[in-house]
Amino acid sequence: MVMVEVRQRLVVGISGASGVIYGIRALQRLSELGIETHLIMSRAAKITLAHETDLKVAAVEAMADVVYSPDDIGAAVSSGSFATMGLLVAPCSIRTLSEIATGVTSSLLPRAADVALKERRTVVLMVREAPLHAGHLKSMLAANDMGAIIAPPVPAFYTRPASVDDIVDHSVGRALDLFGLRIDIPRWRE
Repeated sequence: MVMVEVRQRLVVGISGASGVIYGIRALQRLSELGIETHLIMSRAAKITLAHETDLKVAAVEAMADVVYSPDDIGAAVSSGSFATMGLLVAPCSIRTLSEIATGVTSSLLPRAADVALKERRTVVLMVREAPLHAGHLKSMLAANDMGAIIAPPVPAFYTRPASVDDIVDHSVGRALDLFGLRIDIPRWRE
């Protein structure tokens, strides 16, 4: 048997929640680290992108190594035999969280999460919603119990951020830490 070295790859999901900049910044940082990225943008994410940025969908897709349609249930990332480090959903809408928590795989993004969870890979959900009702909290607990990491992009003010970019960079850096990837961000007492 011949062993082939495979470049590290991470699936990045961008759902329709406010905060598409988190997914965009993750793609940028992962590229800097030489990590192969596989992007799934939900239809709602494309709408949110138009409201929150001046970027076009094609520009965001160009940041990824591979792009999948959210309807492509037969995509490589829908199979456990396709090796990845896991999945980062940034931002993660309550709908996406709920589908992941209940095992509903109506589109590729929750299917990719389902596959990553069953393969015991890291799944990080940057849930963007507030305030939260009991149903949201139950979905978070269910996803957590299945192995997902719930990591809302909560600003750390000990870093003394001077801009929104500083806040976004820190939140994305902390999410990437959960995959064992370190980018240069301010850290407590470092």
